[in-house]
Amino acid sequence: MALRAAAHLPRLVVLGAVFLFAGATLTYGAAQRISADAAAKPTAPVSAPTVLVPDIAGQAFVFAKGSLEDAGFAWHVVGSVHGYAVNRVFSQTPAAGTKLKDTGAPTITVTLARTNYAETGEPEDVSPYIGTAVVLASSPFRAQTKPAVKVPAVSKGAEKNPVVKKPAAKPQPAATPAAAKRPPAFAVVGAPKEPLDEMTLPARARLLSGWLAAHPKPSNATVHHFLYQNAWIVTGARFGWWHGAEALRLLIAADQMAMRTWGIGHKSELAARHALAEVEARSR
Repeated sequence: MALRAAAHLPRLVVLGAVFLFAGATLTYGAAQRISADAAAKPTAPVSAPTVLVPDIAGQAFVFAKGSLEDAGFAWHVVGSVHGYAVNRVFSQTPAAGTKLKDTGAPTITVTLARTNYAETGEPEDVSPYIGTAVVLASSPFRAQTKPAVKVPAVSKGAEKNPVVKKPAAKPQPAATPAAAKRPPAFAVVGAPKEPLDEMTLPARARLLSGWLAAHPKPSNATVHHFLYQNAWIVTGARFGWWHGAEALRLLIAADQMAMRTWGIGHKSELAARHALAEVEARSR
C-alpha cells in the first residue's frame, strides 16, 4: 500500500503544479483585462465655472458698483470722470451678457459720465478688493435643427368651414398692493426710480445702526460696507426717493455712532447733513 502511494506521488505533484500555474495565469489575465477596461473609459471633462457680466449701463455709480460686487466682479474706473456716487455709467468692458471664466473676481472696466448733481465725498475708482484677469469662456455654438412639424391631413369638408381656435388669454399681473408703492418726495429730471425690490431708505439706515453695534472694531471690509450704505442712502435721498429726509436723519445718528465706536464718520455725517438740507428744501 505504501509503495502504491509512493508511485502516485510524482503524478500528484505535477498535477498540483499545473493547476497552480493555470490559476495564476487566469488571475493575471483578469487583472490585465480590468486595467485595460479602466484605461479605455474616457474621463468626463470638468467644466470650469463661468460668470455672466451684468448690465450696469446708465445706472448711478453707487448702484452699479454694488451690482458688480454682488455678482462677484471687481471694477476699475477709467477716463476723466471719477467714481463719485452720483455719476452715471457711460460704458462698460466687457459688455453686458458676456460669459467669462470665474477667475475669482474678474475686473470690469467702467467709464462714467457727469450728472447735474454735485460730486461730494471721496471718489472710488478701484474696487475695495484686488481684481483678477478677464478670460472669455469658451462656448462653442452648435446648430440645432428643429424637428419637422407634421401637418395633419384636412378633409375637403373641413376646408370649407375651418375651425379657428382663439388664443388663450394671457394671465394678468397681480395688482400692486398699496403698501408697496413709494411716492417720491420730489421729482428729479433724469433720476432713476426707486427700486421696489430693495428695502426702503429708512429701513436701510436703521439696519446700518444695528450693524454698527454688532461690529465694534473696524476693518477694511466693514468700513467699505459702512461707506457704501452711506452713499446709497445719500444718493437715493437726493434722487427724491420715498422718505429720504427721515433716512438721512437716521443716517446722521449712525455716522455719529461710528465716530464714537470707530473714530471715523465725520465726513459721511457732513455729506448726510448737506443732503438733508437739500432734500428738505426741495420737499417744501
